[in-house]
Amino acid sequence: MAVLLTGGAGFIGSHTALVLLEAGQDVVVYDNLSNASRESLTRVEHLTGRSLTFVEGDIRDTALMRQTLEAENIDSVIHFAGLKAVGESVSQPLAYYDNNVGGTLSLCQAMEAVGVKTLVFSSSATVYAESRNMPLAETAPTGRPTNPYGSSKLMIEWLLTDLQAADPSWSIALLRYFNPVGSHESGQIGEDPNGQPNNLLPFITQVGVGRLQELSVYGSDYPTADGTGVRDYIHVMDLAAGHLKALRYVAGQGGLYTWNLGTGRGYSVLEMIKAFEKISEKPLPYRLVDRRAGDIAECWADAGKADRELDWRAERGLEDIMRDAWRWQTDNPAGFGQA
Repeated sequence: MAVLLTGGAGFIGSHTALVLLEAGQDVVVYDNLSNASRESLTRVEHLTGRSLTFVEGDIRDTALMRQTLEAENIDSVIHFAGLKAVGESVSQPLAYYDNNVGGTLSLCQAMEAVGVKTLVFSSSATVYAESRNMPLAETAPTGRPTNPYGSSKLMIEWLLTDLQAADPSWSIALLRYFNPVGSHESGQIGEDPNGQPNNLLPFITQVGVGRLQELSVYGSDYPTADGTGVRDYIHVMDLAAGHLKALRYVAGQGGLYTWNLGTGRGYSVLEMIKAFEKISEKPLPYRLVDRRAGDIAECWADAGKADRELDWRAERGLEDIMRDAWRWQTDNPAGFGQA
């Protein structure tokens, strides 16, 4: 039996594939490579000394998904596939609802048709209602997200909640990420977005390596200590380990489970810049610009539930995050395109 990773060639998916392979799992990656590189999986195989199966396909292709589930003897799915840029979602809401919500509906239809009913879903802290009360626990109210990306994630949570209520034999985990960053310590795999990065850390490292001229800091008038946005940045290897723990917990159990995956601490954009400058030993040029549509002032996790129930906690700190991200970028200045 094997685990299917939709979107498994992407940033979080490739690191999770590595963790699963190292744990002895058989892995099948299903990805359309719209924002990922096949090279990431080649490197995962090299790092682990194990092979995986790759299927190129769109998450919305129900027939191909069903065929893959049957042909590869899949018993569980970790669902990463989807569009993920907050700012882009504001200008392209239909694309986000089509890919993220429509794609999940297609996946669940294929899974139901072949009797695969264990699913770990890559959700987001953006589903929570905007609040000044931090940290956010799983009991915090969800709300009307400030952007279509978050709305699509919340809609998927509703879809999966209704599905599991209708058929209790489904085992579903909703993993609410905070801000995944960093890379594998080898520097061989990491975050390699197409075009200009939408997330902070790859923007920082691409400026550091000379691919971009300067960093734009979106908003300096938030009600935070230094006026810039505060987020909970979690190392991608800690996040990947959380997926393995969640998968083992829910497999075959039936039920719906929700866990935050975060560190429990927030850092501002300016703090991130200073941390990068310390690790890289070079100044980072940046400029303060207007707030970005859909962003909020601050957000960090209460990850105590994952600690208690999954025996999972973030083990890597900000220095580890910066060191590993910078190693990835300096070793791969053009990303996977250098391969």
